[in-house]
Amino acid sequence: MSQSLGIPSVDLAHFTQGNPEQRAQFVKDLGAAFSQVGFVAVKNHGLSNDLTETLYREVKAFFDLPAESKLKYEVKELAGQRGYTSWGREHAKGMTEADLKEFWHFGQEVTDNDPIAKEYPDNIWCEELPEFNKVGMEAYNRLEEAGRQLLRAIALYLELDEKYFDDKIHNGNSILRPIHYGPILNEPKGAVRAGAHEDINLITLLMGASADGLQILNKAGEWVSVTALPDQVVVNVGDMLQRLTNNVLKSTTHRVINPPKELWHTSRYSIPFFLHPRSEMRLDCLESCITPNNPLHYEPCSAGEYLDQRLQEIGLKN
Repeated sequence: MSQSLGIPSVDLAHFTQGNPEQRAQFVKDLGAAFSQVGFVAVKNHGLSNDLTETLYREVKAFFDLPAESKLKYEVKELAGQRGYTSWGREHAKGMTEADLKEFWHFGQEVTDNDPIAKEYPDNIWCEELPEFNKVGMEAYNRLEEAGRQLLRAIALYLELDEKYFDDKIHNGNSILRPIHYGPILNEPKGAVRAGAHEDINLITLLMGASADGLQILNKAGEWVSVTALPDQVVVNVGDMLQRLTNNVLKSTTHRVINPPKELWHTSRYSIPFFLHPRSEMRLDCLESCITPNNPLHYEPCSAGEYLDQRLQEIGLKN
């Protein structure tokens, strides 16, 4: 069964500019939302309406390009890390039906001589749409900063040093992914726009999608439609944060369902920012999160090792 859910909402300005009481309340509210629901809506995240509208316009313009133009930017050996990924390349873990989507990846631009730059492929730039590249990277940087502030609040909720995550996400392997879920032309045979899955990374920040369809699986096993108000981004816990916290913060299963048949001719656009740490970050469960009532759930591993494993499971890497 499914129902609609107005997810908890927090104001990031209460944390970044608030007094000690507002900051403490923000930490408490964010932690409660992530431990109870797994998703939260965040306002005052640093993305202006103008930037958001411009990015969505440019994203639509890119996906409207002819197939032969888009395919110039698909580099198969990059395993979808940069540039364009065409229809049917990705599926949810454990699924065989490919998701009904095409997407683009903007990645980290290292500007401070950090040797980690050697780990990352160069960004691919769309020659036809220079503004697409420019606003894509501007949104990347704004969302990365919002994510840094949210992780500081998460660190405090976990009773860690506020800047616990700062060096671990500096020049991290984060991805901004504009997605086009195209019109459904034939009976989908069980395929959906995005199959039920959990995100790989620490946290995901999702700019409001252009159409409904996002659902989360609640603790009662019910699919719940997620709606966020304008001017908010939806943020959820990913598997890396779940591992680090030994399931204290749970990665929430979610999916994008197909629209009603009368809307099959329509497109849906979505732009998630997947906040990843550096590959050397350890995801070994925090000792403070291991208790008699919550014994150790995961073997030690690094973020890089875990990412490689998951990219193979979803079909992007051999």
